[in-house]
Amino acid sequence: MQDLNFPLDFQFKISTLANDFTVKDANGQTVSYVKQKLFKFVEEVTVFKDESQAETLYNIKANQWIDFSAAYIFTDTYGQEIGRVARKGWASMWKAHYEVFDQYQQQDFTIREGNAWIRVGDALMGQIPLLGIFTGYFFNPSYTVTRPDGTLIATLKKQKSFFGRRFTVTKEAELEAGEQERIMLSLVMMILLERRRG
Repeated sequence: MQDLNFPLDFQFKISTLANDFTVKDANGQTVSYVKQKLFKFVEEVTVFKDESQAETLYNIKANQWIDFSAAYIFTDTYGQEIGRVARKGWASMWKAHYEVFDQYQQQDFTIREGNAWIRVGDALMGQIPLLGIFTGYFFNPSYTVTRPDGTLIATLKKQKSFFGRRFTVTKEAELEAGEQERIMLSLVMMILLERRRG
């Protein structure tokens, strides 16, 4: 996930049991295929080069069974850690809050949800028969990626769609080597966790 052509689209599949999606660049080219392994005690996600699943690019694995304050570790094809994202337990109860760390355990980014009321509205309306299928058109949360000094780096926004199946990532500033990789893997893991929350 380096030298990507932004904006990127996360397009979830609705025809499979697995929680998986395709990442496409601004030209509509597939840059990766993400698949979450089902029925695992410890959450595990594999990022493939494409939908053929022939070539693995990264693995993401939780460091504990319960994800309330778990860290999700990114490893490359050689099994080397290249970074991690950690959910801030109590801070994420109301608004999603994640911290991104490099391979040396130094924090370099923060991911925050924009407006928690949008998620609340989405969850409440989703419980109403028939109306629930339209929540993807009315409630579309956004998340910002910032440096510790507050500099905006990227934005992830849910797009209007049935079943909440499309998200767009926009780059807002230039990134150093390795940063783009960590940000994208962090957003991949975060969106899988946040979709489950509602």
